[in-house]
Parts: sequence; structure tokens; C-alpha cells
Amino acid sequence: MSLAANNRYEWLGFSLKSIFLILVGIIVLGLYIGVLLFGENSLIVLNRLEHEKGSFVQERKEIKVANQKLQKEYFELLQLTE
Repeated sequence: MSLAANNRYEWLGFSLKSIFLILVGIIVLGLYIGVLLFGENSLIVLNRLEHEKGSFVQERKEIKVANQKLQKEYFELLQLTE
């Protein structure tokens, strides 16, 4: 009788306790992956920051060129006043 009673609490050879632990593990793993993908320090945020970095680098280059032109104009005006 104990074998028959034991079989009531099994499913595919797993006890209810091990099935419960497996389900909890899957839920915890799912939450962890969700935080990695969509959390504050996620891959999406990393990609956005890399894109912003690229645009800042481009803006820096443009400002540097504009600064060079303005410096050239400034020094030319200084020569005219001397």
C-alpha cells in the first residue's frame, strides 16, 4: 500500500517537492533574465548608452572643427588690428 500511496504524489517520476523546486528555479531564472534584459543595468540601456556615446563623439568632432575655424578667424582679426 505504501507504494501505491507514494505514486499519488509523483508525476513523471518526480516527487511534488522536486517539481515545486524546479518551478521555483524556473521562475527565479526567468526573473533574473528579465532584469538583465530590461532592468536599470540591462543590455538595452547599454546599447542606448553606446549610441549616445557615438553621437557625442560625432558632436565633439564637429565642435572641434568649428572651434578651429573660429580660432583662425580670431587670429586673422588680431593681425588686422595690429
